[in-house]
Amino acid sequence: MQIAYLNQRGYAPEPTADRSRLSSVLTLAAMSLGYGVVQLDVTIVNTALSSIGASLGGGVAELQWVVSAYTIAFAALILTAGALGDRVGAKRVFMAGFAIFTAASLACGLAPNALTLIVARAAQGLGAAILVPNSLALLSHAYPDDRARGRAVGIWAAGASLALTAGPLVGGGLIALIGWRLIFYVNLPIGLAGLWLTWRYASETTRSPQHELDLPGQAAAIGALACLAGAIIEGGAIGWSHALVIAGFVAAAVLALLFVLRERSAPQPMLPLSLFAQPMFAVTALAGLFVNIAFYGLIFVFSLYFQRINGWSAFATGLAFLPMLGAVLPVNLVAARVAERIGAPQTIALGSAIAAAGCIALLPIAPGTSYWEVSLQLVALGGGLGLLVPPLTSTLLGSVEKSRSGIAAGVLNSTRQTGSVLGVALFGSLIGQADAFMAGTRGALVISAALLLIAAIAIRGRAKTAR
Repeated sequence: MQIAYLNQRGYAPEPTADRSRLSSVLTLAAMSLGYGVVQLDVTIVNTALSSIGASLGGGVAELQWVVSAYTIAFAALILTAGALGDRVGAKRVFMAGFAIFTAASLACGLAPNALTLIVARAAQGLGAAILVPNSLALLSHAYPDDRARGRAVGIWAAGASLALTAGPLVGGGLIALIGWRLIFYVNLPIGLAGLWLTWRYASETTRSPQHELDLPGQAAAIGALACLAGAIIEGGAIGWSHALVIAGFVAAAVLALLFVLRERSAPQPMLPLSLFAQPMFAVTALAGLFVNIAFYGLIFVFSLYFQRINGWSAFATGLAFLPMLGAVLPVNLVAARVAERIGAPQTIALGSAIAAAGCIALLPIAPGTSYWEVSLQLVALGGGLGLLVPPLTSTLLGSVEKSRSGIAAGVLNSTRQTGSVLGVALFGSLIGQADAFMAGTRGALVISAALLLIAAIAIRGRAKTAR
């Protein structure tokens, strides 16, 4: 039986300030666990690719699908997941997302073959797409004060950056300890803790039942992205003239056209195309796409280079990525000050140039290139990314009305995840043949440098035009 404690006037006492503060802090902890585990699984899998291939069989194409199934679902579903939280309540949706992610992690760890793992990774991506926007909504609800909310979001983002950085090293250590399946099992206690904290301490957000979901647009978006990624991945494996590959490109084009037509006519579109009428918004969204093509595409390539070409262990591979990923967080912290001093467009251009220089410096890479030579040159890529992403985000948000900042942030997140999908698909197709691995790696570096420089030039040019 539940006992209600009453005060002298016969009413249940108001929660104390300390209790309210504790609830906010533990809500922040739950949201950080959710976002952190999503970011952890973006990078932790890369160190396991060689082990997964040896255990379950399959070539580069299958390994591309292991990575891309997660990011395809993540990229294509994140906008609808945010709208679903607005419609039925962010707490309910967030907990469903955490449950899906945790169950899918268990399925990944138990996968008996590559196909099962790929399907389970797609389910993880669905959970990730639900977790990210709704974690931010619950965090905003827990911290109504602007300054307190700003600090909380900073902790939330820093924790995710730390998880992203730690992913390869943690993955390498777990693989060395027991095996690749442990990188998925580690999500289980995180998921259970996050679910309990959310259920116990997070407050539900206001529901907006009138907010309609754009299901036709969602179906067209995920279909177009999956067909495009699939055509690129399989093109590198079975040949670009194969009927299946050509059909994939045609299907992607048709579905993309249907998506645009749907978004133009939908009463509540998943992606308001009017945002792209703002030139700076369009340019920064495109830059976000290019940056992630380069960054995550190269992480995939170098994961296989370290293990398959140089013969390094999973743990050594994690150590090799540590300087690059370790540069992201500290540079993130100074990026805002640099932008205040020289301007956001100039900071984006500087970060892009540094990252591009790192790509060019790696062009002489060959089998057996030393650990320090490779890992230290990769620092430029991580440092450049850390410098350009914060001003890129603030520039994009500053290009739209404040009332549309939420959907604008969602579009940037979706665009960047799409870049991750395309980077792994494109660069994986370049290295798909064993005898062309090093040539494909150099091609990936050249493409990355070019995309980063194009992003820098486009944003600087747009900023000058806007003056």
